Amino acid sequence: MSSDKVKDVNQELKDKILKAQNEIGLWKQIKEDFSVPRLNDPALDSNFELFFNYPGVWAIINHRISNRLYNKGWVKLSRAYVGIGSLFTKTDIHPAATIGRRVFIDHAIGVVIGATAIIDEDVLIYQNVTLGGVSLDKGKRHPTVRANAVIGSGAKVLGNITIGKNSKVGANSVVVCDVPKNSTAVGVPAKIIKRDNKDCKLAHDDLPDINKEMFKYLIERIHVLEIALKEEDGIDVSDKDKKLEEDYNKFINAMNSIKKR
Repeated sequence: MSSDKVKDVNQELKDKILKAQNEIGLWKQIKEDFSVPRLNDPALDSNFELFFNYPGVWAIINHRISNRLYNKGWVKLSRAYVGIGSLFTKTDIHPAATIGRRVFIDHAIGVVIGATAIIDEDVLIYQNVTLGGVSLDKGKRHPTVRANAVIGSGAKVLGNITIGKNSKVGANSVVVCDVPKNSTAVGVPAKIIKRDNKDCKLAHDDLPDINKEMFKYLIERIHVLEIALKEEDGIDVSDKDKKLEEDYNKFINAMNSIKKR
């Protein structure tokens, strides 16, 4: 997709979010934000916890207010409001960022969202996530996160890139390129390792063990080469083979022991 086309798509999404925000009104949107944790966090037992133990909810609500102030031209006031709110929520969300409905920041501590970031509806973000920039340009320099995406704890999504609809970013990954819709990205830098994700929004732990798969491939490859050499030269290394096979099995068993049940 060309840069102009991406720009148009991002502007269209931003306009859609702002239109929905104006239609629902501030107080109804805040009420909706208070209801979101019940859909995303089974640990929530009471409204008391909601008020005192969910900084992510307050971070979003503070942003609803600061964003409206910013869009009405009260830039300094919105920045001051964000600064005061950050003392309590331990987050840093620029008032110019565009955030859609029913976005939930779980635990919230350490979350940073840049000024030109756009977050669509029903996105789930975990603690220590950064939606940051890699440029000093005044234009769009922060990520766009489409609907129903999940950003795992500690992930860094950097630059004017797009995380596609229903996609997941694994914990502590560093994403510097677009992630297509219905995909999973993990690693540093992040690679697309799964497509056609499960519908379950909270299945962001369903990630392949890349190191295990690579080690297994290398060990089996070496084993094939050893067999070929022995057959060609008639070398008897059965005793060493037996010992290596035991070590190999121990390694594989150890790797399999951490499989999810």
